[in-house]
Amino acid sequence: MTVLNPDTVGRVGNDPIFALNAEARARAEAGESILNATLGALLHDDGSLAVMPSATAAFDEVPAGVAAGYAPIGGTPGFLAAVLGDLFGAGPLTERAVAVATPGSTGAVYQAVGNFLQRGQAVLAPHLYWGPYRVIAEHQDRRVETFETFTPSLRFDVDALAAGMDRQLREQGRVLVLLNFPCNNPTGYSLDAEEWVAVAEVIADAGRSGPVAVVLDNAYARFGDAASTAWLDVVPVILERATLLVGWTASKSFTQYGARVGALVALHGDGEERARIADAVGYTCRATWSNCNHRGMIAVQRLLTDPVIVAQADEERGALVQLLDERVDAFNHAARAAGLSFPRHHGGFFVSVMTDDGERAAAAMRDMGVYVVPVRGAVRVGLCSTPAAQMERLVGALSAGVEAVAR
Repeated sequence: MTVLNPDTVGRVGNDPIFALNAEARARAEAGESILNATLGALLHDDGSLAVMPSATAAFDEVPAGVAAGYAPIGGTPGFLAAVLGDLFGAGPLTERAVAVATPGSTGAVYQAVGNFLQRGQAVLAPHLYWGPYRVIAEHQDRRVETFETFTPSLRFDVDALAAGMDRQLREQGRVLVLLNFPCNNPTGYSLDAEEWVAVAEVIADAGRSGPVAVVLDNAYARFGDAASTAWLDVVPVILERATLLVGWTASKSFTQYGARVGALVALHGDGEERARIADAVGYTCRATWSNCNHRGMIAVQRLLTDPVIVAQADEERGALVQLLDERVDAFNHAARAAGLSFPRHHGGFFVSVMTDDGERAAAAMRDMGVYVVPVRGAVRVGLCSTPAAQMERLVGALSAGVEAVAR
């Protein structure tokens, strides 16, 4: 007999990705030659964490007596205004948005699932999604249902999205779509302008039949190419019939993963509905983490608004993007020569190599000392932590893993 609520018995406390990372680190510390491409953190070629000096300085310069105080429940007004400005500038979309602070984009997803779905209902996501989405949903007595991410030609499957939304409207009367674009985790894929137009049209069409909300997990957008802002052009179409939610975070944008500074931004065309949304998400803040990182919000506000610091941060981030792009180029060259199947990469920290059995492929690679993350129908590869000089080894192990599944 256990004192735990029976519903919580059997839950695993550690995340599978962090567990794989710990195993890889333990083997490396024991003297083995290990290539660890599991975690979503950008590393230098020597394995040290890539940190932007401008961000470090902004955090250090927050007065201790201010940082130690409580922040407002929903976040400091200056921080929230800075986030809206970062996403939308001074245009009309800012006027149609409300926001609350969250512990990273993870907190934004938690807010969305809890406030836009009822218990027992399911969020709709592409089948290639970040694994913790399922944990976030299940923790709140919700579920994740999926649709096929890609067509056979590895383009985003808009028809599958439309069919999934139609099914959920019939079965549960509402839809919450979770799209981790741009720079998808785990694939690195971003929708192009044509795909965004098609997605916006099916969302608006679905909104004629019931409540529809769409979450864009924007975590990796600052590491994307020109396609990373294409979604902004179709927001007015989405807002005709649906609510748009954006998960914003400083974790990747400013290499401050541990600071847990983020926001949920909600856009809706009706002011009264925006007020209701603001009340609901503010209530959830108080009922969960209560207040977010005060020092972090003050620092990130400066990083987003102080012209001198903005210029410095942009320059530092540009160097990190160049480092990542060099790795992407090295991977693309080696992976294409090896005949691996993977979707186009528009930025972000990851790429996915397609295989019929991600678990078996990843297990075969671990036997070779190479760690990746298995997902359904693929393995996720952290290019963010793999030096370009190691790409030949990485691709060799990927080829062996894919072949082991095919045999």
